[in-house]
Amino acid sequence: MANYFGKKFKITTFGESHGKAIGVIIDGCPAGLDINKAFIQQELARRKPGQSKITTQRKEDDAFELLSGIFEGKTTGAPIAIQFINKDAKSEDYVHLAKSFRPSHADFTYQQKYGLRDYRGGGRSSARETASWVAAGAIAKQLLHTIGVRINAYVAQVGPVKLNKPYEALDMTQVESNMVRCPDKKIAEKMILFIEKIKAEGDATGGMVSCVMHG
Repeated sequence: MANYFGKKFKITTFGESHGKAIGVIIDGCPAGLDINKAFIQQELARRKPGQSKITTQRKEDDAFELLSGIFEGKTTGAPIAIQFINKDAKSEDYVHLAKSFRPSHADFTYQQKYGLRDYRGGGRSSARETASWVAAGAIAKQLLHTIGVRINAYVAQVGPVKLNKPYEALDMTQVESNMVRCPDKKIAEKMILFIEKIKAEGDATGGMVSCVMHG
């Protein structure tokens, strides 16, 4: 699994799900960009686990610390480092996975590629790492906003339940109105019912996210 994304605006993430901390280093962000820390925290709050009965119940406040690259509220052009301290890592919950693999997870891939793996929450392959991506994305959004670019994303499908509407017909203000973040209330309810059903059966499912960019 690569630890970096991008070329001009490049992010490199570090840390493990049950390590001391996770974080991201952003390279290529120009100097002079006003950084709204409240916006970064707002974006992290959207990602935060434990928000509903259909997501992981790990309790992390996702409070972040800016370590470098920001001075008096503006980017300096130097690498921006952001860190999250892990607080709710319950490694004992994963002992039973030390010698087994979760279906559709990266456990087996890591074992085959490296000959070892961190079974505590999946190590580097944990969804915990996405906090770093979101923080970097929040800064990228602020940079894109200066040139009039807006980005909206929403859940378009969960299992067989699909939102069959063009994005022009959707009210994007409704994305945050439900736990699956689907901008159509009726379809969102069907998605939630499906997730609850397969969860009760001890199964899991996949989904699809659609992303729309303007400007």
